[in-house]
Amino acid sequence: MANCKTVTLLHSNDMHGDFLAAEVDSQLIGGVSMLSGYISQVRREEKNTIYCIAGDMFRGSVIDSEFRGISTIEIMNMLSPDVVTIGNHETDYGIAHLLFIEKCAKFPIINANLHITTNNARLFRPHYILEIDGMKILFIGILTESVLSQTRHENLIGTFVDIHEAAQEVARICNAYNALDIDCTVLLTHIGFEEDKQLAAQLDPALGVDLIIGGHSHTFLEQAVEVNGIVIAHAGTGTDQIGRFDLEIDTDSNSLHSYRWQSVPITGETCPKDLALEDVLTYYKDATDRIYSRVVTRLKRCLTHPDRNRETELGNLLADILQESLSLDLMLLGSGSIRGEALGPLVLLADLTECFPYDDAIHLLRVSGRQLKQMIRFMLRDAVWEGAHCEFYQFSRGMRVVYSRASREFREFALNGAPIEDQQIYKVGLQHYHFMNLESFFSVTQEDIATNGAPAMIASSCQDILEEYLSSHQNLDRTVCGRLVVE
Repeated sequence: MANCKTVTLLHSNDMHGDFLAAEVDSQLIGGVSMLSGYISQVRREEKNTIYCIAGDMFRGSVIDSEFRGISTIEIMNMLSPDVVTIGNHETDYGIAHLLFIEKCAKFPIINANLHITTNNARLFRPHYILEIDGMKILFIGILTESVLSQTRHENLIGTFVDIHEAAQEVARICNAYNALDIDCTVLLTHIGFEEDKQLAAQLDPALGVDLIIGGHSHTFLEQAVEVNGIVIAHAGTGTDQIGRFDLEIDTDSNSLHSYRWQSVPITGETCPKDLALEDVLTYYKDATDRIYSRVVTRLKRCLTHPDRNRETELGNLLADILQESLSLDLMLLGSGSIRGEALGPLVLLADLTECFPYDDAIHLLRVSGRQLKQMIRFMLRDAVWEGAHCEFYQFSRGMRVVYSRASREFREFALNGAPIEDQQIYKVGLQHYHFMNLESFFSVTQEDIATNGAPAMIASSCQDILEEYLSSHQNLDRTVCGRLVVE
């Protein structure tokens, strides 16, 4: 008969500064106060409770942006996670700032694959062994390859970016510590749901990996998924819900005997508030309200951005503003830069900042028609529609692309009603992050583009342009008008 002990493992991912509760149909939903209340309640009810976070605590709120993540770490300290792995947005303020933030954290932050390229020294501890009720639980942190895109200008920072290499790194750590009588092994990843399944499929069962708790793809699950005997779970995004594993661990065979997983909604009906955390939130909210509560504009109606992989109303508006303000032929606006699903009709500075938190510079590229077709064809590659986390773009006005997935050809490719000519040169705008990752995101190099003329930085701040334009224009509207049609 198995000698089993129980563990309740709670997990969050991609919180993105979602600190405040929202009122939906007269009911409070989400927010870290009620999230903390639920975690504390479970810790009182269950003998062995663990709480972990699978990356992306940062970015998404003015509280996080204004205090450059320091507020976030203070709030996370009050949530008291047992272990955290970093996500790609933890690097948004730079690696040096992240290392400073780590010193402010009162919880272990793990990551196995971010290292200094010159001597291969890791920036963080790769794993953490949590001892609870006589059990040893091994956590290993794995980060998405897109962190390379964030740190492209920090040449000394490297990471392995291949799922196969990630599997090798996990194997190396497991082999090194399995002799310590590890009872359960958990990969705390921030690489995306599809990549988690690929990683699980490559792991040797003899390594003893039991769970993958992941993030990055914002995947909502109705039930956990098993691949190669490894149980995988994600908890969506934000603080509206929390993942919960109720585990039975066989301490004789050092294996997972049974589990139950559920996504638990964080609501005012079931989750008590953490009043001490409420006080901290009030302090930060009052500080940011004084700066961000002013009205920027009023749109004609609420504009939406429900899906990053298609043309959207809000994407059209923001791309148009940048194209018009900078006299470009075409603005290619990173769809993932738009972090909110809707904006307006009344737009406060806080709304604009939370919806579009990235204050990148804008680069002017002189792109031939042939190169532009190559770039857009790469953007529309099959991986985009198969669930991979790829960069996608919103087009400014005048662009008309009709693309056939079946033939992988353009049925239309025009600008301002005229077909785009292969030899014609067009002025195209790109945000700094996307310019720095031109080859990864568009399959063309900066050297290729420079043959048409040297790229130039033409604006130092996206946010300044958007705020100035919106402040001087009222009742703006946009519709989805067929700038991009995928058949």
